[in-house]
Amino acid sequence: MLQYTLRRLYLGGITAVLVSLMVFAILRIAPGDVVDVILGGEDAFYSAETAELLREQLGLNRPLPVQYVTWMRDFFTLQWGTSLVDSKPIWPQIKQKIPLTIELSILTLLISVVLGIPAGIIMALRQDTWADYSIRIFSLLGLSIPNFWIATMIILGGMMYFNWSPRLEYVSIFDNPVKNLGMFFWPAFALGTSSMATKARMMRSTMLEVLRQDYIRTAHAKGLRHFVVIYRHAMKNAMLPVITIIGIQAAGILGGSVILESIFLLPGMGQYLVYSLSRWDYPVVQTLVLFFAAWIILMNLLVDLSYGLLDPRIRFD
Repeated sequence: MLQYTLRRLYLGGITAVLVSLMVFAILRIAPGDVVDVILGGEDAFYSAETAELLREQLGLNRPLPVQYVTWMRDFFTLQWGTSLVDSKPIWPQIKQKIPLTIELSILTLLISVVLGIPAGIIMALRQDTWADYSIRIFSLLGLSIPNFWIATMIILGGMMYFNWSPRLEYVSIFDNPVKNLGMFFWPAFALGTSSMATKARMMRSTMLEVLRQDYIRTAHAKGLRHFVVIYRHAMKNAMLPVITIIGIQAAGILGGSVILESIFLLPGMGQYLVYSLSRWDYPVVQTLVLFFAAWIILMNLLVDLSYGLLDPRIRFD
């Protein structure tokens, strides 16, 4: 397992470098200039000498390879520098916003698992009944409708019919857990609809396949209770493909929070990324994108390693 882990970490490092090259190049190629933002916008009047002096102060006139190597060195030494626009250190701001984004991601994952997996089991056990067809229709809607549209409809429906709007001021879970949960539930529900539907459909498919196996019929023939057969024999083996989906979506949920945090005005890493991107704040955007990429790589590795714990037959060569 050690060799497998080291090989995966090596490949993950190569992936992270490729992601860093892409985001670094895209930010330099795309139209827009952070100097314009700092000096008051594209319509502001300033001389070319002033703009060039500011670029020199910010280090933007250095060769691009030098800028890239400097940024990568600082990133891997945890010296994440400062924002070009407001000159605030990047790490303290990320450190302040990480708990909020992680809380949203955990709640989203819990909602999708708690609702998705039982729904898949019910569909498998009640195959081709009204319960199966009803849940399949709702899961298909969850896969088809974008989560940002669901979030928008939640806000519009709440304002039009219930005189409700999302809370604009963040409340910590340690200060008021009830208000904090009320603030996070709806964005987590909107973000988890597609992953909930994916888990339900995958669980249904794998459960149906497992229920047709000989050892399930043997367990029934031995006189084991139906619940014991489903829980101890069928569900455990059917969960392996679902674990893969959970791990992949746990990584993707963190990136999906970018849109939902902006819609519900949650001051997390997603909203920070959108705000920094609108100001062409290169160091912040590059650092956040690479942070998200490293998180996805790590989560995928943990999912693969978890297979050996769930199924002793799996060996890592």
